[in-house]
Amino acid sequence: MTMRGKTFSLRQTGLVGAAMLLAAAGSATAAAPAAPVAKAPENILPAPTPAPTASAPAASATPAPAATPAPPPPPLNPVMNWTLADAQALLGVIDAIDADGLIPADYQPDALRAAIAAGPGAALDTQASQSFAWLIEDMRDGRTRMDSRSQWFVVDPDVDLHPTAQVMTQALASHDIAGAIVGLAPTHPDYKALKAALAAAPKADKATRNLIRINLDRWRWLPREMGKYYLLTNLPEFQLRLTVDNSIIRSYRTVIGKPGKTQTPNLAEQVEAVVFNPTWTVPQSIVKGEGLGARLIGNPAAALRQGYKVSKAKDGTITVVQQPGDNNSLGRMKIDMPNEHAIYLHDTPSKALFNTPVRAYSHGCVRTERAVELGMTMAILGAGITPEQAVQYNLSGKYTRVLMTKTFPVYLTYFTMATDISGKLGKFADVYGRDVPVLASFAAPRAAWDGKRKSSEAVVKLDNPL
Repeated sequence: MTMRGKTFSLRQTGLVGAAMLLAAAGSATAAAPAAPVAKAPENILPAPTPAPTASAPAASATPAPAATPAPPPPPLNPVMNWTLADAQALLGVIDAIDADGLIPADYQPDALRAAIAAGPGAALDTQASQSFAWLIEDMRDGRTRMDSRSQWFVVDPDVDLHPTAQVMTQALASHDIAGAIVGLAPTHPDYKALKAALAAAPKADKATRNLIRINLDRWRWLPREMGKYYLLTNLPEFQLRLTVDNSIIRSYRTVIGKPGKTQTPNLAEQVEAVVFNPTWTVPQSIVKGEGLGARLIGNPAAALRQGYKVSKAKDGTITVVQQPGDNNSLGRMKIDMPNEHAIYLHDTPSKALFNTPVRAYSHGCVRTERAVELGMTMAILGAGITPEQAVQYNLSGKYTRVLMTKTFPVYLTYFTMATDISGKLGKFADVYGRDVPVLASFAAPRAAWDGKRKSSEAVVKLDNPL
């Protein structure tokens, strides 16, 4: 294509990766519209769990102080009729559940054996239902409770898609207890790889076996089905994957948040838009806290030279917006995935950091290698624009937000044992210390589910890419 007297090829503009993905995606790309339209994107993530509502209190001259609402109680596990054969099958599943990294003793096998020996009746129904319900919960949602999942803000939809009563009813109707549990296991290839590693690990190597256990459990914290198309980054690996049918199409090195207050949380969001040549609204922690606004408001020439647009409101608040350009802190591309943490994927002018082995330098957002290539690919696949349009948007130097008409999930995960981008299973440094509470939870007796769906830690907005 020709633009401003220059000739550019798709290869020169970094769209080789897009072309590869278009070839791999096949039918999805062929069905894309010719140009982006202003309509709401298709949401392919599960709907959020609605917050409980309360009736309005009666008017009072002295209103009572607001109380912090307690989490909703977990649903009561059902008690169903069990045959001796189904109970024996359940006992066999429990005895073998160590293969999935769970602990057989958690599901009271001795009490179940005693109930089986006593024969059919209320005692067997109660014990078998309880043991099976706990097993369903842990295979579906993970054994680790939310208080031990540091910075885990992913709401797993599986409890809504596969309610305990439904799973139990179908298992007893089909007399396929083992199949019901297998049907709850994550489908991602990494889960199978970790199971194989656990089977091969010596019983005496407790440290390795425990590491495998907690990372198997982390897969159960995520949706069982990740989706056909998605982005996934394993934070300790410092890599982002563009994935189709659980196969990596392209990978990109990342820079994540520094350990401490600006560590990157675990999220499952969706791409709403890609922004070519983004602006960056500088946080007040820098504008006011570091005196940037005061320095620039009185020196318009310096502001212009540094690429900032500065304004002052009637209340004295100074707003500083960095304009598009090579020196913009977001680089040339932002992949927008709205969330309460203000986390997103973006380009960066500090590309040398991608060559360092431990890439934990940001204020929380995920800096992405070759972000322009990734953003173009997402715009082509998700908004139906042509490669030529993507090149034009990139080279224009103007802020351009392309809304997605087909969105892709984005998973910010945390695995300290997983397959790397080459497909080799290995260990990754626990950069945020998130293994410690999970290991402690596995060393302790199983805790009953308390109804929590995500971490109760305070949400911190981490929209500063510096």
